[in-house]
Amino acid sequence: MDKEQYLQGLVRKLETSSPLPLEEREQLHRLPLTLKRFEGGQDIVSEGERTKQCCLVSEGLVCRYKIVGDGQRQILSLHLPGDIPDIHSLLVEQMDHNLGTLTPATVGFIPHEAVKALTRSYYRIAEAFWRETLVEASIYREWMVGIGRRSAPSRIAHLFCEFITKMTAIGLSDGVTCELPLTQSEIADALGLSTVHMNKKLREIRQAGLVRVRSSRLTILDWNGLCELAEFDPDYLHLRRSSKI
Repeated sequence: MDKEQYLQGLVRKLETSSPLPLEEREQLHRLPLTLKRFEGGQDIVSEGERTKQCCLVSEGLVCRYKIVGDGQRQILSLHLPGDIPDIHSLLVEQMDHNLGTLTPATVGFIPHEAVKALTRSYYRIAEAFWRETLVEASIYREWMVGIGRRSAPSRIAHLFCEFITKMTAIGLSDGVTCELPLTQSEIADALGLSTVHMNKKLREIRQAGLVRVRSSRLTILDWNGLCELAEFDPDYLHLRRSSKI
C-alpha cells in the first residue's frame, strides 16, 4: 500500500461519525506521512516523552496502556487502522501513558505543524478531529462503567461487541466475523481481570453458543444474545447509522 491509501484509512475513520466535503478529503490525503514498521509488543511513544508528530495507525492493532507499581499492565484503549490515538499531543506536550503495538503494525508519523496548519485552514477537519477526541472520551466512560460495575462475562461480551462494531465501521468486518489478534492475557489486561478468570468466563460465553474465537478470529454466533449479556448499546460510539451493525 502507498501513503495515500493509508491516509484514506484516516479519512474513512473520520467519516464513520460525519461525512467530509471532497476538498477536505483531498487535503487530508496531502498530509506528509513517514511510515515505520513495528513488531508486536513495541512502544511507539513512551510515557513522559515529548513528541512533535502524531501517530496514524496504518496497519495492525495498537493500544494505550499504563504500568502500575507491581508491574501489571492496564490497557486503556484499543486502536484500529485509521486511528490517531495521540491527536491530543497537538496541545498536551508530554505523554502521560504509553502507546504500543499489540501486533506487528505499520504506523504513519505526521508532523504536528502539518496537522495544525490543516486544522487552521479547514474548520471541518478541525471539527472532525475534535469529534474524535469526544468519541474517545465516550468510549473511556463506557470502559470505566464496565470495569467498575459489569460482571466479567458482561465485560468480555461488551469488548467483543465494541470491537466487531468498530471493525465493521471501517470496512474490516462483515458484522459477523473479524480478525481478533488479542491474546487472552491482553483481553484480561484491558478488562481488569486475571488471565485465569478471563479464560474461565470466556469458556462460559463460548459454551453458551454466543461466539466462536479460533485462530485469532472472532465469529458472532448469536448477536442478540451477546448484546444482551454485554448490555451493549452502540450509541456511545457515535457512528453514522450506515456504519452500525
